[in-house]
Amino acid sequence: MTPEELLPHLPLTARVEAVLLTADRPLSDGRLAALLGLHGKGAPGRLRDAVEAINRSADDTGRAFRIERLAGGWRMLTRPEFGPLHLRQQRDRQQSRLSNSAIETLAIIAYRQPVLRAEIEAIRGVACGEVLRGLMERRLIRIAGRAEELGRPMLYGTTREFLKVFGLASLDDLPVVAGAPADRPRVLPATADAGAAATARPDPPLLEVSRAEPRATGSAAPADAVAESAD
Repeated sequence: MTPEELLPHLPLTARVEAVLLTADRPLSDGRLAALLGLHGKGAPGRLRDAVEAINRSADDTGRAFRIERLAGGWRMLTRPEFGPLHLRQQRDRQQSRLSNSAIETLAIIAYRQPVLRAEIEAIRGVACGEVLRGLMERRLIRIAGRAEELGRPMLYGTTREFLKVFGLASLDDLPVVAGAPADRPRVLPATADAGAAATARPDPPLLEVSRAEPRATGSAAPADAVAESAD
């Protein structure tokens, strides 16, 4: 059954707009006609009429887009005057991208939480104070408690924002990775507000997590898994 037979109640202009809105590359007349279920010699003309009608409507209503010919096909494009907005959006996206060191640190925390800073640094082989601070500012990690060890060092875990960013329903959805602890403890993610509050220096009342037997450090292999899910 063709799209035209499936959606007879929808005008061709709406169907053309829907297809081009989600297209990741320009669509030729033939490809666009095939997707819309248009056949025969009159298909290219019907497509052109639909595109012209969409553009007239966009012009009349002050919409931010038009459908234009690009690289031999049709593509929905924003108008040139909106370029500064896209440039700013692109810059913000680049600035918010996690560095490799942040991804590695986040992977270790995700798979071994609740985890000490000393354990993270032993696995990575470098100091990670600044990286941890940056992850807390992004609300991807939080202070999950204090270890019952000398000095009561802080334990780190992930937040709900971490699940949102990486598209996970829960920590159980983390990919299985060779070398990752099979019996790692699970920490219920905190809210974003709790993650932000954890950046404060004073000692708030925190959950005490018993760590009678510290886990042995493993490899940093989980970093690759989380890096892949970030992509």
